Amino acid sequence: MNGAKSLVRTLLASGVDTCFANPGTSEMHFVAALDQVPGMNCVLGLQENIVTGMADGYFRIAGKPACTLLHCGPGLANGMANLHNARRARSGIVNIVGDQATFHRPFDAALTADTTGMARTVSSWVRTSTRSADLGRDAAEAVRAARVVPGQVATLILPADVSWEEGGVVSAPIEAPQPPGIDGGAIEGAARMLRTQSDVLILLDGPAALSEAQALAWRVACATGASLMNSYMAAHVSRGRGRVPVERVPYAMGKALEALERFRHVILVNAEPPVGFFGYPGMPSVQHHPQTQFHVLSRPDQDPVEALQGLVRALNAPQAAVPDPGPRPEPVRGAPTPEGLAQTLAALMPDDAIVSDESVSYGRGFYPLTHAAPPHDWLHLVGGAIGAGMPMATGAAIAAGKRRRVINLQADGSAMYTLQSLWTQARERLPVTTVLLNNRKYNILIGEYTSVGAIPGPTAMSMLDLGNPSLDWVRLAKGMGVEAACATTLDECADLMTSSFGMSAPFLIELMV
Repeated sequence: MNGAKSLVRTLLASGVDTCFANPGTSEMHFVAALDQVPGMNCVLGLQENIVTGMADGYFRIAGKPACTLLHCGPGLANGMANLHNARRARSGIVNIVGDQATFHRPFDAALTADTTGMARTVSSWVRTSTRSADLGRDAAEAVRAARVVPGQVATLILPADVSWEEGGVVSAPIEAPQPPGIDGGAIEGAARMLRTQSDVLILLDGPAALSEAQALAWRVACATGASLMNSYMAAHVSRGRGRVPVERVPYAMGKALEALERFRHVILVNAEPPVGFFGYPGMPSVQHHPQTQFHVLSRPDQDPVEALQGLVRALNAPQAAVPDPGPRPEPVRGAPTPEGLAQTLAALMPDDAIVSDESVSYGRGFYPLTHAAPPHDWLHLVGGAIGAGMPMATGAAIAAGKRRRVINLQADGSAMYTLQSLWTQARERLPVTTVLLNNRKYNILIGEYTSVGAIPGPTAMSMLDLGNPSLDWVRLAKGMGVEAACATTLDECADLMTSSFGMSAPFLIELMV
């Protein structure tokens, strides 16, 4: 058995059964092993940032890591933006990165790079295999690292000769460590503070933003009068009817400061103290009042359900009914607006949908108008590297076994970073509806100009303009094999949404906003 076959067999034994790939010459024996060893679902992406973004979306829905296959250092470099996003989202991913054969590396051939150095910037675990006999063990340890709660990026660098040489040994799975237990003192301290203070915020992140933990946090909030919010960095949120209508810390610095100013005590449940994405002239870096005290109930590597159950017991907090969000709204007619689109989405989305949100500035007010939608999962871009929404939607659809409709709310500028995702959606016949928000500009950067105190002139504005020439998203989508249509009103958008939700294939709606 060569090293490549031992690698595939070890990955499968360790529970990794999906491979998002963009292979090259150094990985051909691994590709052959994927063909010869049954059991691995292989999904091709046309560029490495598609591959890594799909792996991120897959983990968020499946709750387990997939592997990626990337071609040498430059291939890893192409995929690093969405690996950065995955690291910030705490998604578990096993990267398999090809490399020069060990005997060829000293000759400094064209694709030779500091792959290890690049990998360390986005990975919690990095190793280069040097012998076929060790490759299985290395793969098992990579999967173990990716499964460390709440999830990590692990990168295994695979020289070509380690892949093709005989002597491979399949390794048994290596169990990931259990999350550290919750500190009873932290529970008692939070309970004592909640009994005595009135200006308390419970801030949720990671798995604390999912339905079970949200419901427990709601019991605590109802029993004590505390407020409840999701961190802006919450990567995966349970939303819709029957879930707690938790709002998110705003992105904009001024609005975040306003939302958090009154709280003098913040209980962190798998969250970290909120800070701004950027530094702005005359503005603080932190988004809270200078006198705010933070109390850690559970760290990101701990179980928030265990922590909140302990807090519920300590407070003897009774069951609390989730607020009724009111009747499901009707679709909105007329010219597109952010509020109208959010209401139309809430009116029409199917049960158990998945929303992959890279609407950027257009979608910042979607939350309040979608609480009455059916139960659904909402995935956010949290690392700030745009180009995540389309591949994340693709990976999420694969993780859901093509059984759930995925709705990608997608800004036009960031969509151009990873539009090749549409090709994979067509190839795999994935149930993804992309609502492409076409305003023909980098609108978020126009807002950032104001935030940093700069005055844009004609040259600056031309660099934020996507209308010269205009992008034709219907033709772009059809060129990738995805059916598409343009909507200029919310009436047209609603009709196209309704039609697409009944399809077993992808569809793109270019909404002119």
